[in-house]
Amino acid sequence: MIRSLYSCVTWALQPLLRRKLLRRGRDEPGYLEAIPERFGHYTQAAAQAGESPYVWVHAVSLGETRAAAVLLQALRAAQPEVRILLTHGTATGRAQGRSLLQPGDVQVWQPWDTPAVVQRFLTHFKPCLAVVLETEVWPNWVAHCRQAQVPMVLVNARMSDKSMQQALRFSWLSRPAYAGLHAVWAQTEDDATRLRTLGAQVQGVLGNLKFDAKPDAQQLAQALVWKQQCQRPVVLLASSREGEEALWLDALQALKDNAIDAQDHIHAAHWLVVPRHPQRFDEVAQAMTQRGWHVSRRSTWVDGPDLTHDDGNTLWLGDSLGEMALYYGLSDAALLGGSFEPLGGQNLIEATACGCPVLMGPHTFNFAEAAELALDAGAALRVEDMAHAVTTALQMVRFSPDENAHVAACLAFTQQHRGAAQRTAEALLPYLKASTA
Repeated sequence: MIRSLYSCVTWALQPLLRRKLLRRGRDEPGYLEAIPERFGHYTQAAAQAGESPYVWVHAVSLGETRAAAVLLQALRAAQPEVRILLTHGTATGRAQGRSLLQPGDVQVWQPWDTPAVVQRFLTHFKPCLAVVLETEVWPNWVAHCRQAQVPMVLVNARMSDKSMQQALRFSWLSRPAYAGLHAVWAQTEDDATRLRTLGAQVQGVLGNLKFDAKPDAQQLAQALVWKQQCQRPVVLLASSREGEEALWLDALQALKDNAIDAQDHIHAAHWLVVPRHPQRFDEVAQAMTQRGWHVSRRSTWVDGPDLTHDDGNTLWLGDSLGEMALYYGLSDAALLGGSFEPLGGQNLIEATACGCPVLMGPHTFNFAEAAELALDAGAALRVEDMAHAVTTALQMVRFSPDENAHVAACLAFTQQHRGAAQRTAEALLPYLKASTA
């Protein structure tokens, strides 16, 4: 009865979803691609008897898709004939996911969570196993997979305390969904405890797949060349969210106005910001210009940052996709976006894998254990607000005698926590073997 009411609501919301996709598509054209797929209408051929069945892997956005990359690599090594049905919810995830496809694989949008759409999806592709990464548990996905005898598992699962409390407020809907999953493997013991509270059958704690993702070697090599051209260290505000750029600009202005000597001055470093969402690139550029700064955009760089007109009043804007390894490799310290407003923080693992020390604000509840482990390892520092982040970063890159130690701590931290991809692939192999038996 409860799920029927939920299904009526999701059915009624379909026109609003279409309008939202059209609106977002004005800034990100990827959202306009293959919209009918979201509602269970496909141009791809239906699965045929006698073919190797698909393994449905859902990676909603860019971060989950990067985690899926290392998992798929481990799965293919163990079972080369596996065919992947890859789904996403965001344009950035879908764009990144294309690079993971091999002959025989299929990529489509995630099915909207109504009974009719989910049933069309399952009937068309006939997956033998559904593997969902991190957090995406949809009630009709779970229910219809159970009806079709398709095991649905949640891997690299995380659950913050805030998300658990929200789920408990809707326990009449969330509990059956989590309890209906065939198996769950969590990132941390805390995640496992919260997931069990919601009724999930947690089979184990395997670590975080994102530790196994290796930074793009070409981007890191390019960053090293550009870094050698820079006359000053680089401080990055990474994956900033709405509201944080204003705090950052306030802090830079205060630093500029209150510097005691040249070494404390804002001009002692290059300042780079990379917004989390590409549709905000122009908005952030305009905000910097309105504050009186010159803006040098990555999209205009040819052989690296434009240093010819660098008068100390220029800020750099990373307005490109898929180049975070380049930005982290170029930087001597990174301020962690999402942690200076109550948004839970972005994942710091990619930064540390690139050897870039991280300064975190007070809000890291989305990645609480990774944040604490990084602090303990010396790969990150905690500061109370953006103003302290800016001044601390400047002190770190200008005066720290332990710069190499910070980099070494980052790389050691990453290496220490690798191995989740292999452990997760081993946990999934019995399901794959059962489907081909």
